[in-house]
Amino acid sequence: MTTGIKKTPNRQGFKTGESVVYPTHGVGRITAIEEQEVAGFKLELFVIFFDKDKMTLRVPTAKASSVGMRKLAEPTLVTKALETVSGRARIKRTMWSRRAQEYEAKINSGDIIQIAEVVRDLYRSDAQPEQSYSERQLYEAALDRIVREIAAVNGTMESEAIKLIEAHLLRSPKRGKAAEVEVDVEADADSDDDQEEAA
Repeated sequence: MTTGIKKTPNRQGFKTGESVVYPTHGVGRITAIEEQEVAGFKLELFVIFFDKDKMTLRVPTAKASSVGMRKLAEPTLVTKALETVSGRARIKRTMWSRRAQEYEAKINSGDIIQIAEVVRDLYRSDAQPEQSYSERQLYEAALDRIVREIAAVNGTMESEAIKLIEAHLLRSPKRGKAAEVEVDVEADADSDDDQEEAA
């Protein structure tokens, strides 16, 4: 351990032992703040461990905000995310490849509300048609991210967070009926473009 760790336990409002959200990996915990020498320059790094993936990431403390690292969501934001989950699904009528890219961008944004939108839009009840493999993959990735953050914020097990999310999904207005598509005018124009590109 370097003396830098003892003198600097707190950087940009982050401290060791704290759970944080890193956009592309979800919830991790800052295990240390290290100093490394790179090309003659001293670089201070957050050491973040992601328990689920058994992975350690080192993020320069100066870049934490610019890469989108953030503190866990406030309880009020978690409530808003759960309300989002129980809202009406908004599915654009664009080609799946374009929608899949949008969903992936939302998941990797690290924004709990955007992740909640993906969970809401890709959820299928037993009464609805089955998902394609790629839809299921994206749904599970979004669900995993939101579950881990809600569990961390509420200080509960992930299984409790899943039950909480599922309870909200079942309150959604369209569950149990045939899937409805909410058309948006721009999306409609996009879908025409996509067909022309594909032709």
